[in-house]
Amino acid sequence: MNYNFVTVKKTPVTTPLDPSKIMINPAHDEAGAEEEIQSLVLVVDDSIDNLTMLSLDLQQNGYRVATASNGEEAVKVAAMTNPDLILMDLAMPGVDGLESTRQIRESEDLKDIPVIALTAFNTDGFRRAAHQTGFDGYLTKPVDFTRLHDLMRRLIGVSKSSRTGPRSS
Repeated sequence: MNYNFVTVKKTPVTTPLDPSKIMINPAHDEAGAEEEIQSLVLVVDDSIDNLTMLSLDLQQNGYRVATASNGEEAVKVAAMTNPDLILMDLAMPGVDGLESTRQIRESEDLKDIPVIALTAFNTDGFRRAAHQTGFDGYLTKPVDFTRLHDLMRRLIGVSKSSRTGPRSS
């Protein structure tokens, strides 16, 4: 049996907490037309492979990307960048995805940012915990990119309209 191997060159993804060095990759407008501001997505995962895979996919689909490799960094990077959406792994060392999302929900400036759980845990217990914590979506790994992008578009659209639309008293 013959196997074809594809080698993918990985770009290291880091998340320094210096605001001037946070990795945010803008979408490029190659046609020279007026550039539309693309949504910023914060990707949080302790696996460099997952961070790289998700970041590359999102960039290829026109998103700007910031990254964090643990829950503590996620809260700090979210506060510095005010992303349009957060993709959050649940199982990380130290501050996990549930606790970092609780902290994000407690912040007046961050509480309305949609957060999607991206996790290997496919149990009712984890789903309930994520729902109670305030996650807006729950997807399991391996990532179904079609479902992910559909959910992201829906949540970002709702979030942007509620941020820019008229406020009710």
